[in-house]
Amino acid sequence: MSAALESFKKLKAYCEKEQFKGWDPYDGLNSKLFNAVLPLKHSALLRLSIIQGFKRCPFNLRRIALVPKQHNAKGIGLFLQGYCNLVKAVERNPVLESELGTKNALTERVNELAKLLLSMRSQGNYHGACWGYNFDWQARRLFLFPAYTPTVVATNFCASALFDAYEVTGVEEYKQVALSSAEFVIKDLHRHTITEATEGRGESFLFSYSPLQGNDTVYNASLLGSKLLSLCYKHTGNEEYKRLAAASVYAALDGQKEDGSWVYGLLPVQQWVDSFHTGYNLDGLIAFYENCIKGIEPDEVAKPILDGIEKGFDFYVKNLFDENCTPKYYSNRMYPIDIHCPGQLFVTLHRLHKTEGFHDMEDKVLDWTIRNMQDPEGYFYYQLKQGISSKISYMRWSNAFMFNALSYFILDRMA
Repeated sequence: MSAALESFKKLKAYCEKEQFKGWDPYDGLNSKLFNAVLPLKHSALLRLSIIQGFKRCPFNLRRIALVPKQHNAKGIGLFLQGYCNLVKAVERNPVLESELGTKNALTERVNELAKLLLSMRSQGNYHGACWGYNFDWQARRLFLFPAYTPTVVATNFCASALFDAYEVTGVEEYKQVALSSAEFVIKDLHRHTITEATEGRGESFLFSYSPLQGNDTVYNASLLGSKLLSLCYKHTGNEEYKRLAAASVYAALDGQKEDGSWVYGLLPVQQWVDSFHTGYNLDGLIAFYENCIKGIEPDEVAKPILDGIEKGFDFYVKNLFDENCTPKYYSNRMYPIDIHCPGQLFVTLHRLHKTEGFHDMEDKVLDWTIRNMQDPEGYFYYQLKQGISSKISYMRWSNAFMFNALSYFILDRMA
């Protein structure tokens, strides 16, 4: 336990010193140097080459290319949720105040980050609050995400954190902004129909990743949309939120393999099974069950959802960690080990209320992660490869994710 707490304190000190700003694996197009001398606006291939070059290079090119450290909305959402967990932890166990800070100091940080997140909403003709990333992102040669294009993934993490901030602080604005994000999911995202509505059962579909066309076949993105609508249903009782969340949930359950796994998406190029996106899927399913089904619907409605969660979790713990509890990226191979792979375990165990039965696994994964992926300065590495690994500090991808993940470990095991 002391090693876990010391690890977290080092990470917390590092992130606070950096004021939660940093680089990102995908921020190469923020280079002031390249934007000054290269025709990035006119060449998708050049944009893609720069992004992938920065992402794959084990050495950090960002200082010489003049890429600024910035806040990232999803990263701030992860930090915000983490600080909310710390407030809850010190409420349960006041002894932790000497290690993590007083309840008042932590609550002040919650308000600071929540207000920052409110200021980072994507601007445009969107129907509700939504968030995107602080960099242009080229996905394949024909698909460009301009900076701050909202996505359902970023919006889920941000709005979910604002709901938590409301519960911790009682500030009504946080809840109202989070609630408005349901309108973004419903009205700004498009839908990939799986089955048409039939008598006895409604339609099923996948929510798109963003309002842009061409990214509408990914299970985890759709289920995070379901999660967000489920949280909004919890606070409003709006049956439309529940109905649409259910349509996405049933599409995912229909797509679950017999062994409990999900491929990443429906397209031929999306047929892999990986670690942390499986965790995202389970997160979406448990949120729907707890907020829309549990204590509301009869057992025959709850059963297929609970069965899907149990099958998915069983696959997750048995196939995405090896016999020594070393995290794997894919179900059929280990490398590259991304920091999300160990980090998501602590979130998934908390969400599914499984922590009590998996202390040994959790301890082994945490010990491995601290030994192999935490720098002496406190930050966590992006990926470990069989060759040269990237040990660059990425604020959203690595540090915010692990800050949030370890806050759940502290809440479950120390509070």
